[in-house]
Amino acid sequence: MRTALVLIAAAALAACTTTPAVEQPTRVQAIEAALPPAKSFGATRPQPAARSNANIAADFLDLHFALESGAELPVFTRFETPITVRLTGTVPPTMQSDLTRLLSRLRREARLDITQISDGPASITIEGVSQEQIQRTLPQAACFVVPNSASLEEYRRDRRKQKSNWTALRSREKIGIFIPYDASPQEIRDCLHEELAQSLGPLNDLYHLPDSVFNDDNFHTILTGFDMLILRTAYAPELRSGMTRDQVAAVLPGILRRLNPRGENIPAQPVSETPREWIKAVQTSLGSTSASARRVRAAEQAVRIGEEQGWTDHRRAYPHYLLGRMAQFDDAERAQWHYAVALKYLKATAGTEIHQAHVTAQTASYALARGRGPSVIPELDDAIAVMQQAENAALLATLLLLKSEALRQSGRPDQARTVRLDSIGWARYGFGSDLVARSVSDGIAEQAARNTNG
Repeated sequence: MRTALVLIAAAALAACTTTPAVEQPTRVQAIEAALPPAKSFGATRPQPAARSNANIAADFLDLHFALESGAELPVFTRFETPITVRLTGTVPPTMQSDLTRLLSRLRREARLDITQISDGPASITIEGVSQEQIQRTLPQAACFVVPNSASLEEYRRDRRKQKSNWTALRSREKIGIFIPYDASPQEIRDCLHEELAQSLGPLNDLYHLPDSVFNDDNFHTILTGFDMLILRTAYAPELRSGMTRDQVAAVLPGILRRLNPRGENIPAQPVSETPREWIKAVQTSLGSTSASARRVRAAEQAVRIGEEQGWTDHRRAYPHYLLGRMAQFDDAERAQWHYAVALKYLKATAGTEIHQAHVTAQTASYALARGRGPSVIPELDDAIAVMQQAENAALLATLLLLKSEALRQSGRPDQARTVRLDSIGWARYGFGSDLVARSVSDGIAEQAARNTNG
């Protein structure tokens, strides 16, 4: 996020000539009103699951019979009655509109009997609370989902009780989701997708999945075609709450044969499990509370484990990507080496276009800083198309700003300005209008000060 906001400020500066140096109390609000309106995505176009039904069945079992912590779940659970959803607390407009889109997709793609209600008890209650309230409750969480609570107050009161323990659940009747109303529109939407999906189905995440939100690498921000297939399978009539892993495994092949016939003709691929040591190392490298040196050592440990496992998939690439991000401000050449290694493995792994687009944002920025704008336009165009389909407005805004600079370096200033304005519309959704306006405001003030001092 830091990189994108800096780019937004830089883009604003490129459009400025002279501006008063003193910021007025209403300056940010005035700039926000003058910016291009926030953009929104149209109809979602998910890619269907593209793996063998045998692999998908194994994934289904691993997703439904364990928690992210590694704790095993004794039985399968789901809602056994029509599902109702209610929004409570502070609800910004985009939360309602994005929930409406998501529920429509769940009905259409996963064939779920799910509707929103305006009052009364609901199967799933989504409460809009502040980021501060979430941090006081679960410091490491951006948003979260719990069983048998309909409000944050109820969860705080009962969190030590058996009712709040996922491993004690035998059927799903009441679920609570807590989402920050004061986050960016995209962060709110991403939380809706991930937490609503977990309230309906899998409680686990698997790092080996390249095409799913049920993966802690967070490259996917909205439910994918694979995710919808997993949810549709979970509500097949052959399944019911209380079934054991063996009982579910016995009926899964027939369910997937009916719901995903294309997966019957795709050969199964060997998949190695992800060691807890690798997961712990990656989580440490991502942790904001760890010292930078400890984070680097953890990512390097993840690289070594990937080598020992003989991986050649996106898991082999991920710690190199993280090391590139950590090195890019102190050792840009080393960062580029890590990005090149990550891309080598990603390009050899099907279904990693989104992962590759994230790397492109870093490598293109490096090339632009060295004046090589014309050479990166084709790869930026590819990444932009991928992010449009993936509906990641934050990265889309960043890629468009990079393309704007590439066009400027190519001697096409009019096209550069059009693309720059387009990026700000996506940034308002991806990062939040206030943050974008403040970034632009700070940039304008800085440029004005330079003009005055010059």
